[in-house]
Amino acid sequence: MRSIRLLSDLLINQIAAGEVIDRPASALKELLENSLDAGATDITVQLEGGGIKLLRARDNGSGISRDDLPLALMRHATSKIASIDDLQQVTSMGFRGEALASMAAIAQLTLISNRADAHAWKVEAIDGQLSAAIPANLSQGTSVELRELYFNIPARRKFLKSETTEFAYCEETFKRIALSRPDVAFSLQHNGRTTWQLPALQGPQAFLKRVAMLLGDEFGQAAVTVEHNAVALSLHGLAALPAYSRSSRDAQYFFVNGRFVRDKVASHALRQAYQDILHHQRHPAFVLFLQLPPAQVDVNVHPTKSEVRFRESQAIHQFIFHTLQQVLAIPAQSAVPAQQQSAALMPIQQNIGLHVAQSGTPYQTWEWLTSETSQPLHSGVKTASEINGSINDSGFAGIPPLGFALAQLSGIYILAQNAHGLIVVDMHAAHERIVYEQLKNTLDAEQITTQPLLIPVSFTADALDIATVETTQTTLKQLGFDIAPLSPTTLAVRAMPVLLKQSQAEAAARDVLGELREFGASRVLTERRNELLSTLACHSAVRANRILNITEMNALLREMEQTERSGQCNHGRPTWFQVSLGELDKMFMRGQ
Repeated sequence: MRSIRLLSDLLINQIAAGEVIDRPASALKELLENSLDAGATDITVQLEGGGIKLLRARDNGSGISRDDLPLALMRHATSKIASIDDLQQVTSMGFRGEALASMAAIAQLTLISNRADAHAWKVEAIDGQLSAAIPANLSQGTSVELRELYFNIPARRKFLKSETTEFAYCEETFKRIALSRPDVAFSLQHNGRTTWQLPALQGPQAFLKRVAMLLGDEFGQAAVTVEHNAVALSLHGLAALPAYSRSSRDAQYFFVNGRFVRDKVASHALRQAYQDILHHQRHPAFVLFLQLPPAQVDVNVHPTKSEVRFRESQAIHQFIFHTLQQVLAIPAQSAVPAQQQSAALMPIQQNIGLHVAQSGTPYQTWEWLTSETSQPLHSGVKTASEINGSINDSGFAGIPPLGFALAQLSGIYILAQNAHGLIVVDMHAAHERIVYEQLKNTLDAEQITTQPLLIPVSFTADALDIATVETTQTTLKQLGFDIAPLSPTTLAVRAMPVLLKQSQAEAAARDVLGELREFGASRVLTERRNELLSTLACHSAVRANRILNITEMNALLREMEQTERSGQCNHGRPTWFQVSLGELDKMFMRGQ
């Protein structure tokens, strides 16, 4: 066995690089964070070969003095912390002082900086060996250039992916940093071609504009604004409605004090906020910023600083969960500035405040509301938008958000007209959400109204079902069911919640018993409660091909306006869409 020996500084830095700089994107992240810490307002990134052959980051920050240049490339040398107190409340993006030293150990590094001197100074490092500082040509700021990443560790270089893949990682890192600082101009070039050119933005709309640039107008159209403060905590940003859900987590950006992180506590809170309205295995999309005192979060728990640890993790979880749940429950009126619609003229689900209807609102019709302003036909063509404007100018401010029903289409959809144009409602999905929310509310308040059946519904059951009924009578009554054995092979439903259809008594009873058998009474009333109530609501919702009259359709629309999360059914599918009058005008080429 070999004797114990001290490792060389080069080998130590190469080992550290394996943790901190595992690919070009990691080096880019460290360089961008250093630029932001230096107060840069303009950052340019140049890549070649996916960042493997060349990675250059240049900024206009405060720069590094000539005497500090060699120190900047030494391990654990930093200007950002000086004591344990500083480490316990880090306010900068970087703080360990090991990134540049690690880069110098695994790439050919050139560092040029100008700190308001007459000229800039340059140092170079190859295999950890530093050159003397020499004059260079650079305006104020710093330029760091890395060539041939892992050139001296061939085994490590083999683990890097293709040029396209490595550039994709670099581009994603660039987008994360750019999202966090809309006040800074960013530029990204790859193989001589400019991929991103983002100007610095100011004003209240800066964040929304930067999000639209990086994530597209579609995200902005489908997102609602999140803004909530509580004591020392603040959560703000954009959260997309479930209709914009993704098949992967590629549109999830969560920042803690400006730093992009993937945190288990935050991720769980976000999933819980969306779980009641998200379809199957889909993933939500969001750009959220959590601000809290630096002393309340430990950022020194991961080599790449991509994970954090909260001092009060439970409080953070509840804050994020309740904030987002409230925002998604009732979308705010005009939460996001209107975006231009695509040329495809696709209908969208707008952020209309659906909570304004009152239970006593009469089920008026559109014809009744507009009858007094009916005008004789005259020559000349008006667009639908112009006609709608004249109606609004006439004082019809009492039109509900979802308007009034016009007709039923194919026994599936309700067509309605509101102040913006045409509303299309999936009546089964909408009623399913209404019944589901009513069941949740009554169960929470322990006020489920039970309706005895005039003729009990009997059905065959196996021995396990019989035993389940006998041992879970208390739970069944809490859920509003009265089920009793008639024989060793038969059960009878004597009463059930008034919100459920009697025609579905057997199916509802079997669903309840199935949940109780598989998960037990305690889990059914806690973690499995929503899944069970969702299934019961699906059974009892109005079915396709059920013919509704105008009064019934209007009643459904008014109930939707009073129901939280009515924009999605229990499975996360949209329940209604808006087709604006402007879109209809374009479809029929009116006014052209």
